[in-house]
This record gives sequence, structure tokens and C-alpha cells, in this order.
Amino acid sequence: MKDLKAIKKGGFISAERLYKAQDDDKIIKIKDLDMPNVVKDSYINSGITELYPPQASAVEAGLLSGKNIVAAIPTASGKTLLAEFAMLKSVLDKNKPGKALYIVPLRALASEKYERFRTFEIIKKENGRGISTGIATGDFDASGDWLGQFDIIVATSEKADSLLRNKTRWLEEITVIIADEIHLIDSPDRGPTLEIVIAKLRQINPDMQIIALSATIGNADEIAKWLNASLVVSDWRPIILKEGVFFGSAINFGDRSQREVREKFRDATISLLADTVVEGGQCLIFESSRKNSEGMAARAGTSISSLLTGVTKEKLSLIAAEVRETSEVDTTRKLALCIENGSAFHHAGLISEQRKLIEDGFRNGIIKVISATPTLAAGLNLPARRVIIKGYRRYDANFGLTPIPVLEYKQMAGRAGRPRLDPYGESVLIAKTYDELEELMQHYVLASVEKIWSKLGSENALRTHILSTIATGFAQNMDELLAFMGGTFYSTQQEPWSLKAVIEKVIAFLVEKKFVVENHGLFATRLGELVSRLYIDPMSASIILEGMEKIEEKGMLYNELTLLHLACKAPDMRNLYLRSNDYEWLSDFVMEHSSEFVQIPPQFKTDYEWFLSEVKTACVMLDWINEVKEEEIVNKFGIGEGDIRALSETSLWLVHSMAELGKDRKRSCAGKAEELAQRVEYGAAPELLDLIQIRGIGRVRARKLYTAGIRDMETLRAADLNTVSRIIGTKTAVKVLRQIGSTAEGTEKQTKEEQRRLGDFR
Repeated sequence: MKDLKAIKKGGFISAERLYKAQDDDKIIKIKDLDMPNVVKDSYINSGITELYPPQASAVEAGLLSGKNIVAAIPTASGKTLLAEFAMLKSVLDKNKPGKALYIVPLRALASEKYERFRTFEIIKKENGRGISTGIATGDFDASGDWLGQFDIIVATSEKADSLLRNKTRWLEEITVIIADEIHLIDSPDRGPTLEIVIAKLRQINPDMQIIALSATIGNADEIAKWLNASLVVSDWRPIILKEGVFFGSAINFGDRSQREVREKFRDATISLLADTVVEGGQCLIFESSRKNSEGMAARAGTSISSLLTGVTKEKLSLIAAEVRETSEVDTTRKLALCIENGSAFHHAGLISEQRKLIEDGFRNGIIKVISATPTLAAGLNLPARRVIIKGYRRYDANFGLTPIPVLEYKQMAGRAGRPRLDPYGESVLIAKTYDELEELMQHYVLASVEKIWSKLGSENALRTHILSTIATGFAQNMDELLAFMGGTFYSTQQEPWSLKAVIEKVIAFLVEKKFVVENHGLFATRLGELVSRLYIDPMSASIILEGMEKIEEKGMLYNELTLLHLACKAPDMRNLYLRSNDYEWLSDFVMEHSSEFVQIPPQFKTDYEWFLSEVKTACVMLDWINEVKEEEIVNKFGIGEGDIRALSETSLWLVHSMAELGKDRKRSCAGKAEELAQRVEYGAAPELLDLIQIRGIGRVRARKLYTAGIRDMETLRAADLNTVSRIIGTKTAVKVLRQIGSTAEGTEKQTKEEQRRLGDFR
């Protein structure tokens, strides 16, 4: 805390008066807060005894008295603590015990927050029970009533939206809502959902407290105005952040100071990395593509390997061995080799188990550098002493290579500096010429972040949200719909009446497709309510319904490819890009299977390229359900294992929706779609579905058991432990047989012996 006065202090803006209050030098102690003693003791025992200046400003702005707060303060300045204070104060309220909803943009961030909030279980409520935390990120058509037993619920904005659509009862009990990374309201993908969720929850619970958090908002005052909140703004950080541009042999900082870095390598990035590692720090390198991040990680590992101690190398070898166990694809082998040298790459092509091993290894200081695509900057708590932003241009399909926004740059730069570990944090851009140095300094280092804008005004965004708003009774005519829109961020920036034309167009579509009826008001049909609960775009539902109708009209001999392609036609599916060598084999595939597609556009129309992209995506899923090895799928389609998992999740959701819509409309392919959904979930043929639902039995082990004659759960339950062990390994066999209630002789005795032999207690 010794540098507090040396850094710019924070203040807060009251939404009622909108003025900036100067922070004084007063330090607020945890013991003096208006909080239950059990909470204060918990923080003091963990080593937190006083507040950072921005946290003190939030308390003065009414954080602990139920006021809405927008906190625009840098990464590592204690935003999460503000959320924790508000949640714990409400949950432990003796007069009216509350319930908190913590909304995050990413599943990985949800898991991180969930693990943190679970530690509150040691804090006891009046009834003697510890504060409980639940997490919800999947199953978009589930009601989620079971989550009502928890005091704190962590959810993605999409899951929170689906809970609203399914009329989950406990949402009426929410007393505090935390909107983490509120600046993502600017995202065309996630923004409208977050905006609508907040607007609906405010309508359900007008007295609830809202805490909105972000490190980077250019127009935070507008967010505060929308939420009727006090705005806490601050540049204060517990660790000084220096932003600069590397050129020649020096980092040139925004404050006109310089730092010389010896160029030991031809690659400036590697020189900067080696300089950090020699000093005992860690590095994050942001690259513009997966390929670049993998190449950089390989070069970085080769360069810094000799700088690592023997103890560190032993720990790295253990992490590399764990990574190798997660998969057998080539990317995994590359990643393990990088890790052995102290580096790693991190992008969406990796599976979640691999990303977690990398993140944990980095947090523990074992992995020295991560070369990542920008997704890592979107909320994950992975700070490093030096952040190197190597690729500041992104490929855009319409404009080619374009510079990233300042907001994205600041998100990356804010990762520099590990609290309590680093004396400073540095973010560095790299220039090749003096002109580029000047340009980067003006456009990024010295620039202010852009304003964020509501993305709710597009037809694509409004289609799904207008249907759900009508289906859940939030609005039942045009006036009520416009009044509801008046509670959105859009209405703070523009007149809600400017939405009227696009809303009318959307309603006309919903009426035409029989999702809504217009009869002295607006009411969802049974089909419309189903579409809303399934959480799919009404356009997706329309395409799927029309496809199933055409299958019957044509009397098609449909199969898995037919249904998978139908799912890939939905706008909810993110289809794969086409590579130059894809056109020929895909066109041949379409000709060979022409009778299996509901409709094929003419080859020389622009739609044909979109169609091939859909077919390519469907082919990935076809290989997946036919048990093609993941390595073969990765090589054939030029994707990562993480992409296969992401595609299977989206396909599962859409094929499940197809089955539900088919059952509702009594379509003949509904049963086939239901079976296909199971196959997509597990990546297996129909005959394995009984076995594969057992925890610990994946598609590979299920196939081994099936081939050996153990073809269903009953046969497995009756099987001898030794027999099963020979097929899938003793450790797995013991766990599986115990799980399904097997009475295989000697299981208990064998368990102890095998655990000792396999080193389970290491």
C-alpha cells in the first residue's frame, strides 16, 4: 500500500448529480465497515485489512447501503471485492436475507468465480448453514428451479436469459445482481442478451441492487445513468502500469521515459520475453491468430529453456505429461513440447482440460510465458509482469487486416502486473519504424477508450428477445413493448421510438411464422412459447420447421446428414470457414449425397458458398458421431479439438430443439432427431448409447467394451472385475463398476491394492 498516494486516486459520480468527487487520503479499514462481524473477520483472517482507494470510494458511494454502483476501475484494483461485499451484506441481512446473481460473459470466468465464492461456505448464516454457491452455464431449456437453494448463483448472461424464459421462480427473490465485464454490452453477440437480462430483472425486482463492473468504459456515465447508479471512476492500481512501444533497443513509455532492453535475439518479442524471465517475471504475448500463437510459443520455449532451473523443469515435465494424457492429436504433442520448455499457447482450438492445465501452471509461476489469442484477455484472471501485444491488427472478412479498438488494447494491457508479486507491470507494443512508433503511441498508449454502444437495434438481436419478452408476459402490446425497451441501455443512448420500425418488422415475421398472434394485443402461441424456452433464434426455428415439413412433402429417405445439415442452416450455428482446398471435395461430396439434402442452391449463386460452409460443418459432426478419431477430424477439416467440442455443443442444442419442435408438430423425423441428439452429445454410434452414459466411459472405452462383448449396462454390471480391467484399465474399471452398483467379487480389496500400485496417493 506504500505507493497509494503516488498514483491517481479514484472518485465517484452520483447518477443524480453527476459530479466528480475527489478522493481524499483517508484509508478505510475492513474492521470499520458496516458489515457483519463474521464477514469482516473472514477478510481480515485472509490478510485483507484495508480497502484500496477505489473500493473506499464505492463504499462512500453507497455500496453497503443498497445503492446501485458502476465501477470503472482498472484490472487488479479490487472490482470483485466490491461485488462480494454487496452479495454478502444482502445474503446475511437479518431482516430480509437476500439472494445474489453474478452474471459473467464466459463459462471459464463463471468457473473461476464459482470456485472463489465457494470459499464463503465457512461464513455461517443465522440458521447455522454456510453461504452456498451454485453455478449454471448450460442446458438452455431447463427451468433451473433447483438453483433456488443457493445464496449466490453464478451464471453466463445466456443462461440467465434462459432462466427468465423458463420462468424460474427464484429469480423474483434476487436482491443483488452483479454484471461483470459490463463493457461487453458493446458486443454484437453477447451485448443485447446482457442488456435484456438486466432490463427484465429490474422489472421483476425494482428494489434490487445492481453492481456493474468493468476496467474499460469510455462512457461509463451513460451506463450509470441507465442503471440509476453512482459511478466510481479511478485510474488507481495497486501496481504501477507503464504502457509503451518497443523500437530499436528501448521501450518508449507514454510518460516519455525509456527503458533499454538488450536485443539478445533477432525477434524483438523474444528479447523482451527473455529480459522478463531473467528478472523473475512472466509474460503474456497476444498474437492475432492461432497459428501465430503456436509458432510464437514454440520459438519462445526454445529461447528461454536454458534460463530455467532444474526444479522448474521437473514441474514443467509433470504438466506436459498431464497435457499429453488429455488427447492424442498433434496439437497436444506440440503444446506438451512447448510446456517442457516453459512456454504454452492458449486459444479456442484447445479443449478445456488443456486450457485449465495451462492457466493453473501459469498462475503457479511454473509456465513462464503464454502466447495467446485475444480471447484470454476477456475476463480471465491471468496477470503477468509484462504483456506484449504483438498483433494489433485483426483479419476482417470485409476489410482485411484492421487495427484493433483501443478498448481491446486496454483490456490486454490491463493484464500487466501481478499483485503482491511484481514491482510494476509493463505493456509493450512493437514498432518496426519510427513512424509506426509515433502512430502506436498516439492511437493506443495515449488514447482514450471508445464509447460503448447498445447493439440492440438490429433485427437479428431483436427477433429472439421480442419473442421472449412477449412469451414471458413482459409486454403484451406495442405500447408495452416500447415501454419495456425504455428500460434498456439502448433507450439511454437513443429514443426507444427509433426502434418502432424494426420492432414492427420483427413482429410481422413472428406472426407470419405462427410464433405470435396479433389479436387486441400480442400473445405467443404454444409453438412460440416452445421456441422461446428452447432458446433458439426464431429464424432458426423457422428454418428447422420448414426443413422437416419439406422432408415429409418430398417423401425423402432422410438420414443423419440430412438432419445435421438442417441444424447447420440455422443462424445459431457458427459454420466453419472454407479453405481453398475445401471447394473441390465438398462439391464432390454434395453430388455424391445430393438426395440427402433438403435443398441444394444453384452452383453459381452466392448462396452456394454458404451452403458448402454448412455442409463442411455438418461433415465434422457426421465424422464425430461415426466415431472417427479426433486426430483425423482435426487434420481433415483444419480445426482444433476445442472446435469439435464447441460444434458438438451447438449441434446438440439445435438437434435437441429439432426433436422438441418435431414432437410438437408431430413430424416423422422427431424420433430420429432425438436419437441423433444423444449421438452428438457423446460422439458415438447408436449401439454405444447405453454404455457411454456411464461417467468415466467415453466413446473410445465404450467401443472397446462393445467389441469385447460387453454391450449394455446390465452385462457390464454382471462382468468380472478382471475382465473389465483388461479392457479399460483397472483404475477406471473399479470406478465404473462401483458407480453402477456392481457386486463384482473382490472389488474393494482390489481397489486398495490397485490404488497403491498405481500411485493414487502421490
